[in-house]
Amino acid sequence: MPAWAFVARNARRLAALMPARAFAAGRARTLAALALLGAVAACTGEAWTVAWSLGDEDGVRAPESAYYDAGSGTLFISQMGEGGGGAKDGDGWISKLDTAGKILNDKWVVGLNAPKGLRSHRGTLWVTDIDRLIAIDIAGGRIAHTVEVPDAKFLNDVAIDDEGAVYVSDMQTSRIHRYHGGELSVFAEGRDMENPNGLLVEKDKLIVAAWGLDIQHDFSTAVPGRLYALDLKTRQRTDLTEPLGNLDGLEADGRGGHIVTDWVSGDVYRIRKGEVKIIMKLPKGAADIAFLTDRDRLIIPRMLENQVTAFDLKAAAF
Repeated sequence: MPAWAFVARNARRLAALMPARAFAAGRARTLAALALLGAVAACTGEAWTVAWSLGDEDGVRAPESAYYDAGSGTLFISQMGEGGGGAKDGDGWISKLDTAGKILNDKWVVGLNAPKGLRSHRGTLWVTDIDRLIAIDIAGGRIAHTVEVPDAKFLNDVAIDDEGAVYVSDMQTSRIHRYHGGELSVFAEGRDMENPNGLLVEKDKLIVAAWGLDIQHDFSTAVPGRLYALDLKTRQRTDLTEPLGNLDGLEADGRGGHIVTDWVSGDVYRIRKGEVKIIMKLPKGAADIAFLTDRDRLIIPRMLENQVTAFDLKAAAF
């Protein structure tokens, strides 16, 4: 295991071993561990540094998705709470942050179950919540309306095209739904979809990060998922990679490629023109990312660690 990975997995223990006077509160312990992690990364030539992080002491509980809304200039984080990804317990919420990691409103929208994917369009933030799609008015910070999705089991990511059509993945039914003009339909489904997770619209294509086939008890798969594209009109599929992993977070890298996370392995990939490069290795649970292309800042919800970490990527990552 690389030195930085050891630090990442044992950050809290390492912080606890340091002199008590160096830490005035739990927040300081986390920052110290991250500083050590960043120092190790610098010494070993890693392609990133830590910009900021939030954790247990900041109230983070099972964060699933990070999303930057350019219209409001803020970050939104979906938090599933204590119940996990499938519990209809009402303890999920959306947090609102600035890009420096300052919490502007921790419980910006509450009363959700297990909110996951986030994406905005014309002042509305769309959020998946197990078997429903929720529209939130960003300016008012309130739920505008809810769309129930029949037969949905595990709605995950959201993507939106230029016309405002909302695409939603269901990882357990291997289906992608489309919602537009008040009408809900199935855009694509079946084993060929490989249990779709991450979604992103790019021009006339829907980019899909698939989880893989035949999900096992530990959430891994017998056949890894891959990155592929669906034509928005013909729905024709074009593979962008070979089978790769249990893919989750998906964003454009601003250079004609994509950044993708593998939830099970913790690997973070840079994918461009068929070339796959691992730029980071994290513990299990690296979920749905945000990427700020103007500063190459990658924001990763680390679900199983109750952390959200912002990494500034270096040129070596690309």
